[in-house]
Amino acid sequence: METGITGRTALVTGGSGAIGRATALRLAAEGARVGVTWHGNRDGVTEVVDDITRAGGTAYAVRLDHLHTAAANDVLAEIGEHLGPVTILVANAVRWPSFDDDEIEGLTTSLDANTIGPVALIDAALPAMRAGGWGRIVVVSTDIVEQPMAGPLAYATAKGAIETAARVLAVREARHGILTNVVRPGFTLTDKALNAPFLGPEAVAAESARTPTGRICTPDDVAQAVTFLASAANGHVNGQALSVAGGRELVR
Repeated sequence: METGITGRTALVTGGSGAIGRATALRLAAEGARVGVTWHGNRDGVTEVVDDITRAGGTAYAVRLDHLHTAAANDVLAEIGEHLGPVTILVANAVRWPSFDDDEIEGLTTSLDANTIGPVALIDAALPAMRAGGWGRIVVVSTDIVEQPMAGPLAYATAKGAIETAARVLAVREARHGILTNVVRPGFTLTDKALNAPFLGPEAVAAESARTPTGRICTPDDVAQAVTFLASAANGHVNGQALSVAGGRELVR
């Protein structure tokens, strides 16, 4: 399959995390110049850049705090200076609310970081995409938007809000050649999931048993879905939310 992204500039937010890393590496392997953002894990994102450059690709990292929306234009300008204008934007970075926050405080922080911040970055990227008559925006969300679970009200609400924004963008921007879609990973196999006290290996095994494919999602599963939606191979999928959960959403 010809992805048609060789030489294009992609920006992946949250590039030091498992899904962000896998997505950045996959896009680079398809020939994109890849910008990655980081907030608290500089060493992790440096490894991503090094991996891409050792493989013959081009990458650049910049720090981004989604709570500071005014920085969006500066981040895109810096990426543009080093890699060229961003025409592929993967909104992947996430900020988990603290369990110590009260519900309203957690909701406010999550909306700021997981909805308003990413939308500000997307808004800042749109002029270059419109000028070139081509763009791809992919929002990495979560399957709990479709299948709510007790507990993560702030996170789920913020992800639901950015999914709504993505659908509006899909309708509004398609005439400029810009397609916007959402990817919803299921429970994803990461070191964080394996080591979390409320998840861990037992939860992974139980969730795998409930999933029709017999396993849970991996970061590369998500990266492959994102890469297709972010590519020229996707010529007409727009405004959709793609579940990457092995059919788990079909099982009650």
